Amino acid sequence: MSFDRSPALESQPTTYRRSDDPEYRDDPEFSRFSESLSEQLFSLTSKIGRLSQQLNLLGTKRDTERVRERVHDLLDEARDGFKEVGEGVKKLTTWEDLSASQKYTQQKLSREFQASGTEFQAIQRLALEKERASASAARTALDSTDASNQPYSDSPSQQQSQLQEQDQLRLASQDEVDFQDSLIVERESEIRNIEQSVGELNELFRDVAHIVHEQGAQLDTISGNVQNVATDTQHADIELRSANRYQKSARGKACCLLVILAVVLLIIVLAVVLG
Repeated sequence: MSFDRSPALESQPTTYRRSDDPEYRDDPEFSRFSESLSEQLFSLTSKIGRLSQQLNLLGTKRDTERVRERVHDLLDEARDGFKEVGEGVKKLTTWEDLSASQKYTQQKLSREFQASGTEFQAIQRLALEKERASASAARTALDSTDASNQPYSDSPSQQQSQLQEQDQLRLASQDEVDFQDSLIVERESEIRNIEQSVGELNELFRDVAHIVHEQGAQLDTISGNVQNVATDTQHADIELRSANRYQKSARGKACCLLVILAVVLLIIVLAVVLG
């Protein structure tokens, strides 16, 4: 090799491979998929926190249509996110040929999904209760307004005058009544959406919980088998050591017998020779 090329070689950048390089992982696809699910779960957890903050404003002085709109948007986004992540977790739980660390990741994501799902379901139920209470109060107020606009006069002249006033008030407030009625309809529609979502997500969470339970039973079986093997191995080691001691003892006794026989034979031979 020519020494003239050494400066050029030294000037070339040296590349180092990180230990987490996908080429050196057992299953790069599993790693990418699990990392994506973990990021989605983190995003859902953050979204649940914001949803809880907005939900606490409902029924207070800070309750506005803008707040309700944000609550509805966050509920919709969280529902779609949980459905997507739930299907991903179900796929992850059926992954085969996993190492011990990958199984730990699999179980960790399943537990985190269940915990986040439980929290979100509680928030959905709270949102449902508040929406029902709000819709009921608005409907009652609207019905009271309609009832107050009914004529109630004894004399025809007073009745006619009241009718004219009520017609004017009715024309002036009809737009507001229609607007309030449309809001009530929207709230009732949102209530139906929340009720449907609660049922769908409950089914999804039950499926994941069932899969996790089955995996737990399998892991318990494997753990029990490993423990039994370890116990059997320990017993076998004790028996082998005992057998080894017996074997050494038997060898010692055999050696003693051989020595005794040799001495006896030696005495006999000496007696014959000397006699």
